[in-house]
Amino acid sequence: MCSCPDANQQLNYNQSHIQQFLIAGGEQGLKNFYTELSVLLLVVYLLVLISNFMVFFAVVLETKLHTPMYIFLSSLSLTDIIITTSVLPKMISVGLRNDIAISFTGCFVQQNTYLAFQITESISLAIMSYDRYVAICNPLRYNDIITPSICVLLSVSACIAGFLLTFPLTMYASRLPYCGNHLMFWFCDFPPVIALSCLDTTILLLTALGVALLVIVVPGSVIIWTYSKIIFAVLKITSVDGRKKAFSTCSSHLSIVVLFYFAHLCVYISSIVKNVHPNVVILTSIMNCLLTPFANPIIYSLRNKELKTAILKHFHINEVFISFSRLHPQ
Repeated sequence: MCSCPDANQQLNYNQSHIQQFLIAGGEQGLKNFYTELSVLLLVVYLLVLISNFMVFFAVVLETKLHTPMYIFLSSLSLTDIIITTSVLPKMISVGLRNDIAISFTGCFVQQNTYLAFQITESISLAIMSYDRYVAICNPLRYNDIITPSICVLLSVSACIAGFLLTFPLTMYASRLPYCGNHLMFWFCDFPPVIALSCLDTTILLLTALGVALLVIVVPGSVIIWTYSKIIFAVLKITSVDGRKKAFSTCSSHLSIVVLFYFAHLCVYISSIVKNVHPNVVILTSIMNCLLTPFANPIIYSLRNKELKTAILKHFHINEVFISFSRLHPQ
C-alpha cells in the first residue's frame, strides 16, 4: 500500500514528485498488437478528419445548406474532430513510436477536452432532436423558433456546458497527490488517472458518475420525448409518401443517437461488470471515441442528397475519379 504525504506536503506533491504520466497501455495481450492497432487507428483517424472536415466545409461553403439542421450538423462534425484529436494522436504515437510520456498538465488538458466535448456531443444530439421535433410537429413556426442565431447560441451553449461540468472535476483531480505515474490505459481518462492518487477518491468518482448520468439521462430524456411526439405526429399523416418523407428527415439523426448511446453503454457495462479483462475496457473506450465521429459523416452524406451534392461540388470528387480513370485506363 502506498504511503501518502502529510497534509502540508500534499499541495506541492504533484510538482515535486509527478512531472509526467507514462501511458503503459493495457495488459500483455493488447501490447502484442500495439503496432497493428496503432496503424488501424491512424487510418480511421485520417478518415474521421477528412470526412468530418468535408461535411463542415460543405455546409460553410454551400449557401443552400445555411439552415438550422445543417448548422447543427456542421457543429457536430467539428465536435467529433475535437474529440478524436484530443486523444488519438497520442494513442497512435504510443503504439508506433513508443512515445509513452505525457506531461502532468498535458494529461489533464487531454482529459478535460475529451470529457467536455463528449458532453457537448450528448447535448448537441438532444438539441438536434428538438430541431427535428419543431420541423415536423410545428412546421409553420419552424423558421421563427429555430433561427440561425439560435442555432449558433445553442451550439456554443452546449460547448460551454461541457466545460462547466468537467472543469471542476479535472481541476480537483489535478490537485490530488499521486503515488504513481504508470497509467494502465491508452489515454488520460478520468477513472484510470485518479486511481493513481494516494487519497481515497470514492467521493470524486461518485461525483463524476453523477455528472455522467446527468449528461446521459437528461439529453436522453429530451430525445425520447421529442421522438415520441414525432412518432405520434407522423402516424397522423394519412399519405404513405408523407410518412416516409417525415421519417427520412429523422433517420440519420436517430442512427447517430443509437450509435452514440450504444458506445457509451458498452463502456459503462465493461467498467462495472466483474472479471472483465482490462483490455476489453480499453477497447470499448477506443470504440466510444471513434464510433460516432466515424459514422456521422458517412450516415448523413449517404442519406442526405443535398449534403452529398454539396460535398461532390466543392471538393470536386467526381473530377478526381474521372482524372484517375484517365490516368489508369482498364
